[in-house]
Amino acid sequence: MKIKSDWWKILGVVLVLFSLFQGLMGRVPVLPILHETIRNIYYHVPMWFAMVVLFVFNAVYSIKYLSSGNEHHDNIAVESANVGLFLGILGLLTGMLWAKFTWGEAWSNDPKQNSAAIGMLVYLAYFVLRGSLDEAQKRAKISAVYSVFAFPVMIVLLFILPRLTDSLHPGNGGNPGFNKYDMDNQMRMVFYPAVIGWILIGVWVMQIRVRLLEITNQILEN
Repeated sequence: MKIKSDWWKILGVVLVLFSLFQGLMGRVPVLPILHETIRNIYYHVPMWFAMVVLFVFNAVYSIKYLSSGNEHHDNIAVESANVGLFLGILGLLTGMLWAKFTWGEAWSNDPKQNSAAIGMLVYLAYFVLRGSLDEAQKRAKISAVYSVFAFPVMIVLLFILPRLTDSLHPGNGGNPGFNKYDMDNQMRMVFYPAVIGWILIGVWVMQIRVRLLEITNQILEN
């Protein structure tokens, strides 16, 4: 019975392990400039997908908290932001590593890099805001309002502004995305499972953190 209820967690682990193995050992097309660094697409991009999903959770449960006042909704919102920010930082670091070998330097002030960094700062400010408020309900309500506005700002920074200016990043500033030229069908058979796997793992970690937070709060109250 336990296995049936946790099937999606097992699937997430299997898919991430599969993508990790294929990223190291699988065949990739021979490409100019990118060469073997194309393997990073199995890690960098899925982490960003998972980050966006978790920030969606943060926004949705912030709205739910504002309408219900349920502390559980606030706990889900804050832990979604925690895991989403962690995945975003990992995505930023893997992107910098990729840029080092393809663009010649880890940070080239590319619009996509700058927008991604600002997006991470927006969510870091969310935790600074929460940490500056002592009263629990006030903290939850104000940070929930902040989250509702932070999510569309993050979407604009990551997916809209970089497309309006010149950018080295694939899919932005007139550059074609990976799907159009670089990823063959064999790579897609790894890439899409990797996206699903990282999303499932991210949600699982968020759930674990929510349970730990609520257990900790119960202990502190008793």
